[in-house]
Amino acid sequence: MFDSGARCPACRSPRVTSHPELFDLSIAHMDCDAFFASVEKRDNPDLRDKPVIVGGGERGVVSTACYLARIKGVKSAMPMFQALKLCPDAVIVKPRFDAYVEASRAIRAMMDELTPVVEPLSLDEAFMDLGGTARLHGRPPAVMLARLVRRMQEELGLTGSIGLSHNKFLAKVASDLDKPRGFSVIGAGETVDFLRPKPVRLIWGIGPAAQESLGRAGIVTFSDLERWERADLHARFGGMGDRLWHLARGQDARRVDARAPVKGLSNETTFHADTADPDILDGHIWRMAEKVSSRAKAKEKAGRVVILKLKRANHTLITRRQSLRHPTQIADTIYRTARALFDAVEEPGPYRLLGVGLSEIGPAEGADVEFDLLDPGAGRRIEVERAADRIRARFGAEAILKGRALR
Repeated sequence: MFDSGARCPACRSPRVTSHPELFDLSIAHMDCDAFFASVEKRDNPDLRDKPVIVGGGERGVVSTACYLARIKGVKSAMPMFQALKLCPDAVIVKPRFDAYVEASRAIRAMMDELTPVVEPLSLDEAFMDLGGTARLHGRPPAVMLARLVRRMQEELGLTGSIGLSHNKFLAKVASDLDKPRGFSVIGAGETVDFLRPKPVRLIWGIGPAAQESLGRAGIVTFSDLERWERADLHARFGGMGDRLWHLARGQDARRVDARAPVKGLSNETTFHADTADPDILDGHIWRMAEKVSSRAKAKEKAGRVVILKLKRANHTLITRRQSLRHPTQIADTIYRTARALFDAVEEPGPYRLLGVGLSEIGPAEGADVEFDLLDPGAGRRIEVERAADRIRARFGAEAILKGRALR
């Protein structure tokens, strides 16, 4: 918990975390603060005091936004025209995924120094299990985590927020309680009382559709959820019901697993308003292909199957898959395949959700080296993409732009 009335006796900072279990907890979640936007501000000091939105042009969407823009209501996946209405003085910056991957790897190296048990979730967040590391470092996990975020700021110019608890679910919840630059703790003794008044949307994976389904059952808060019998939740929601019963009590038996296999890489968004606009949808497909590509590169993985997911206004779910001749981690290949799948969809829009992903994941070694004879330009496009990534990482986002990135 955050003690607003105290100050650190060493540095006199008012940001003091105190908790009776502070030095006993070892499961942590670290989430970088507005990661893409923070990298852009670090690399371009002229942006430091300005609201920054990372994303496409007027017909594009927001990848992320700094906190100055978020205060105005700007959110990830929001259409750019809507974001600019909320924050007309924002500076729009095109994504530089190579720069984000480089920063992510530097942060991961710092985490690896703390513990061998690091489970990355994306470029900007990871779980850590620091159980048993106190003897190695001569300090409890909480102290080492505080040093981690200090190193991130001093050596990389980036900030992050820490959640510390007794399981993965609560650690992730805690990391979002006091962003940016937060350090929040949820102890075992306070878990149930802490959760009861909170909305169930805190549960990772509970999106708008799941919230709507739970709401129809009268479940809005954890207190509502706690009143249900386990058998009734299972009868109503299947396997998800069992998970909800445990989470209502703050129970999560999942281990932090540094070797957890990557089963799939995906990105999806639920639109604020259903849309059938082909330009907006195309812009989203490209943005998602770039994100999936960046995650694949960060994890040094590639996928053999491209997946397109659509949900119509009437909640009908449409899923299409295309197997590739060879695994890929290239945004251009993912985009072209997903776009072809979209063009072949016969069910008309408008759509409320769109997603792009990769499955049949394996090592990146050997991916994107053999090309389809029916597409002789593929090899050249891959070379151009990798060269463009290197140029943007070195000279800035505006050095090279793709036309579709402006949508």
